[in-house]
Amino acid sequence: MGTLYLVRHGQASFGADDYDQLSTLGRRQAVRLGEYFRAKGLTFEAALVGTLRRHGQTFDGICEGLQVQPPALAWPGLNEYDSEAVIAAFHAEPLAKPDTPELVRHHFRLLREGLTRWMRGDTQPAGMPSYAEFLRGVTSALDHVRSQHQGDVLLVSSGGPISTAVGHVLGTAAETTIELNLRMRNCSLTEFAYTPKRHMLVSFNALPHFEHPDCARWMTYT
Repeated sequence: MGTLYLVRHGQASFGADDYDQLSTLGRRQAVRLGEYFRAKGLTFEAALVGTLRRHGQTFDGICEGLQVQPPALAWPGLNEYDSEAVIAAFHAEPLAKPDTPELVRHHFRLLREGLTRWMRGDTQPAGMPSYAEFLRGVTSALDHVRSQHQGDVLLVSSGGPISTAVGHVLGTAAETTIELNLRMRNCSLTEFAYTPKRHMLVSFNALPHFEHPDCARWMTYT
């Protein structure tokens, strides 16, 4: 039995013109996770990494802390959905930049509604796959791990694909998958035990690598 370690990217640049870029803290989060893996003596036989910039930057930070780079396979099916397209599919009015707590809450209320509509097939966001296609991109990565590996494997992605993977393994309703997604913390760790036949959830959204006084304020969500 092997273990698949699913990592959400470090803190990105929410509210900036280019979200797909780790912040300074996001980079430190990733390096710290790699240091945690190294302290545990983990040796990854492979890595699957989404192709967004923040995924690659997170993987690079983990490798820096780990002091080794496992063989990595780029996996576009692990890329995040386009949150702006999800919202625009049912909310035509332009949104203000989310630079206040209330505007941030408003953004995520709309995102929750947009995800619900997309997952049910009620909307089709521009430039995005259907939810069924999105799900296949995620499950194909899980299938690859089960068929090609036996030991510890690292997967670096985003909250949407990771929560979708958890929902798929547990058989949750769409609404539950969305709530899992919206509560995921940056650089959090989710673990699946796996056999050639199935994946089994071991932990979700954990931050054991931040359990140190120096990391007391490192927990972020966006």
